[in-house]
Amino acid sequence: MSKIAVIGAGPMGLATAYELTRQDHQVDLYEFDDRLGGMSAHFDFDGLSIERYYHFVCRPDEPLFELLDELDMADQLHWVDTKMGYYYHGHLHRWGDPISLLTFPHLNFISRLRYGAHMFFASKRDKDNWRDLDDVDAVSWLKKGSGKKAYEVLWDRLFRLKFHDFTDNLSAAWIWARIRRVGQSRRSIFQESLGYIQGGSETLLNELAARIKQQGGNIHLSTPVQNVRIEHNRVTGIELNSGLEAYDKVISTIPLQYIPRLIPDLPGDQLERYRQVQNIGVVCLIYKLKKPVTDNFWLNISDPDFDIPGIIEMSNLRPLSDKVVYVPYYMPQSHPKFSWSDEKIINEATGYLKKLNPELGDEDILSVSASRYAYAQPICQPGFSRLLPPIRGAIDNLLIADTSYYYPEDRSIAESVKLGKQLAQMAQS
Repeated sequence: MSKIAVIGAGPMGLATAYELTRQDHQVDLYEFDDRLGGMSAHFDFDGLSIERYYHFVCRPDEPLFELLDELDMADQLHWVDTKMGYYYHGHLHRWGDPISLLTFPHLNFISRLRYGAHMFFASKRDKDNWRDLDDVDAVSWLKKGSGKKAYEVLWDRLFRLKFHDFTDNLSAAWIWARIRRVGQSRRSIFQESLGYIQGGSETLLNELAARIKQQGGNIHLSTPVQNVRIEHNRVTGIELNSGLEAYDKVISTIPLQYIPRLIPDLPGDQLERYRQVQNIGVVCLIYKLKKPVTDNFWLNISDPDFDIPGIIEMSNLRPLSDKVVYVPYYMPQSHPKFSWSDEKIINEATGYLKKLNPELGDEDILSVSASRYAYAQPICQPGFSRLLPPIRGAIDNLLIADTSYYYPEDRSIAESVKLGKQLAQMAQS
């Protein structure tokens, strides 16, 4: 059996290592951070263990369900009927069902029908039927399907706050897959239903780590890989602060933006393809409150007085001791707000929460935390499937992937599990 190094202990790296150790390979999993999970990692939020960045489960997430069954953890997954809201021009509107759409006052009747029909048929489209959308830009696709007015009211500001200068260069296939995933997480056209793992993502992360160790694998936290050693177009090992470790194969699951620095000996044309993949960061605030902001799990915000695209009230999905709200600021690292102090960005976000719920006072804010992630969201432009370098490139026994390779699907633990198992299979072929 092979001796294999897996770089990155997020859900994808854990799934890869778990599958490889099941096949009796000798596996070492390396992680720069001091904890498992990547963007799904937990932290101690004033006595509450919770993800630094929000996660939830949708009904199409089959790879996750299969893994939970395999780990005898299916009973840890719980489903909840959730609500969605839309805040537009100073007013909070119900959202997410035909009645709320038909009563939405800021679109005319024809625009409502076009939008509803477009979203309905997009959510019903087969998951493998996306190739014709790969080369289409999302803005044009949404305007054509829903109408220009619906795009301007419901999508334009959300896109510009989420994707900034990339807004006009996004793949329709990628946006469609996001619509489909949430759109199919319903038990009827009137009721959305989302899931959570009891105890949060760390319940699954810890179980995967335990299985890896039981199966003979090793996990090295706070252990950055400095370089992947290549000789004669073949992987020979990795360089750590402690020295060189020899390996038969290496699998990288960290963001592609780190690859040119981690593996500088790759062919120049391959390095250039990694450099072409765009990504944006996030500053994500988490609030612990005495009272909820709204009764929604997800609230989209398309309002000129707000510089955030929405909030996620996790305590309206998971039973938690206090009300917990995520306020994400997605932005390129070059954006001025990315370098704002925690205090400054918290002050702005707190003002937004008070606008959403004027009854929320300073005395209702129990705790606030800010987390930053440099490469949180790949930007999938038209033709993205052809832009990505192959997972197995010119170097023998080297596999490279990150969340970009979920395309056209969005980031989720389910897609991490799916690709992690694929990487393990590829490593054995």
